[in-house]
Amino acid sequence: MPVAYKDYNLTISDLLERDAMVFPTKEAVVVGDRRYSYFDLNEEANRLAAGLLKMGVRRDDKVAIWMHNLYEWVVAWFAVAKIGAVVVPMDTWYKPSEAEYIMGHSESVCVITSEETEGVDFISMIDAVSPRLPNLEHVIVVGRIPPARKDLTPYQSLLQWGRDWKDSLSFQEAIRVKGVDDVAFILYTSGTTGKPKGAMLTHRNITSNAIEVDLVLRITRDDRVLIPVPFSHAFGSILGITLAAVNAATMVPTIGFDPEESLRMIEKEGITICHGVPTMFIRMLNVLEHKDYDTSTLRTGIVAGAPCPREVMEDVMDIMGCNLSNAYGETEAGPIITANRLDDPLEKRLTTVGRPLPGLEAHIVDDDNKPVKQGDVGEIVARGVNIMKGYFKDTDSTDTTIDKKGWLHTGDLGMMDEEGFYYIVGRKKDMLIVGGFNVYPPEVEAYFIEHPGVLDISIVGIPDKDLGEVPAAAVHVTPGESLTGQELIDWAYGDIASAKIPRYVAIGHELPYSGRGKVQKFILRDQLHELIEGKELDKLVPTEAKKKKGGKGKAKKK
Repeated sequence: MPVAYKDYNLTISDLLERDAMVFPTKEAVVVGDRRYSYFDLNEEANRLAAGLLKMGVRRDDKVAIWMHNLYEWVVAWFAVAKIGAVVVPMDTWYKPSEAEYIMGHSESVCVITSEETEGVDFISMIDAVSPRLPNLEHVIVVGRIPPARKDLTPYQSLLQWGRDWKDSLSFQEAIRVKGVDDVAFILYTSGTTGKPKGAMLTHRNITSNAIEVDLVLRITRDDRVLIPVPFSHAFGSILGITLAAVNAATMVPTIGFDPEESLRMIEKEGITICHGVPTMFIRMLNVLEHKDYDTSTLRTGIVAGAPCPREVMEDVMDIMGCNLSNAYGETEAGPIITANRLDDPLEKRLTTVGRPLPGLEAHIVDDDNKPVKQGDVGEIVARGVNIMKGYFKDTDSTDTTIDKKGWLHTGDLGMMDEEGFYYIVGRKKDMLIVGGFNVYPPEVEAYFIEHPGVLDISIVGIPDKDLGEVPAAAVHVTPGESLTGQELIDWAYGDIASAKIPRYVAIGHELPYSGRGKVQKFILRDQLHELIEGKELDKLVPTEAKKKKGGKGKAKKK
């Protein structure tokens, strides 16, 4: 019994509760050897929701989730939604400074995390920043906790607290307080100010976008969805978890991405839908060059997060048998704006990002906000029930991004052909996409300018065969200081996410300023690319021996 299309009055938890009632024995989540039905998932989500309420979490409170793609992440997604609280996801590759900013700015009252996983010690990083987070009252831990740590709450204890109360009248009343236009998700995405901004997505934003994407992929409850993208991204939580729940499909998340493990899961679990960024598909294709895996069950999936080369799309279709839908969007749009339908002409699917989703308006406008002629390049703007409510505690950025008529200004440049298909031409913003992760030069520049030896710095993107593009920096050294590119990246390693660390550093390179005093990044990009091509600028890798632990003891400008 699929969701009625155009039914945009659904909360995130409505989807799960319907699935548990109509398809209770249907497999909902498979993680490793653990298998959970939709009944199991809903029961545990109810217990966690009740436990959170007993702990003191209330409607509109912010709950950070900082762990890998575990089953408990899925449970928390629905549990927090049930009580009308707000999920604040954090990437597992964040370092303490990034986690501190997001939990602090969002005013998170608790964080749900896990024991050390994949070499990431979440608890130690939370310990390092929690004294500076006055709103953070509870740390809930999935997995083992040292006996002496009475300040941490075991996840299982929270479930135990909620076991009996979940069936009480007071609990049932508590979970009815939420509304479809309440904020459900604050996902932080950096901007031109250099500080991350929290995009507020409501239940309606999220469920409507999932329902519209479902029209494109034609998901059924027989589908099995591999989710190698992080739940901390809209790609994983909305196009993975929520989209699967629209039709009670089975979710098969992976804890981090490993191309061979993903192929093994496709073969073992009979995966029919596989989402990913282009880099993920490239790496799986590389494995298939020398190893055989059965991918015959694959039907479709979404490729997004970065431009996907035509040859990659062709190889995924021909070698893996997966009829990918090339899609475009951004977090603020909930997240998808355009996508290719599975029956669109092959040439369109290979070269465009499709057409706007049903029920969503999109246009291309000039700098005066007027529609451009067909085939001309301009900024992509979109409007619909999926567009975010705004940025948390940032009305100025909200007003700049969403105009008075409700149009979201993406900052991305595109063009539309005579059949309504969209082409992405470039980015009006300077955002880089490094292996599927968004990296914003203003944020990175603001970080590196704190180094005593950096007088001025500018970051641009350079094409990279493995990651799509990587940051490159041109640096003016402070007079009287000495600095090498290697020293600079070693200074940052372990303190900020590795995707943000420049792989090329041109020390002393003259920055091409415009008459208005702004760095002309398109010129700088060409200059650095020429140096790299001429072997005058080497690719750098951080020195492990100089790895910093959370930035402790690091010299910065006063």
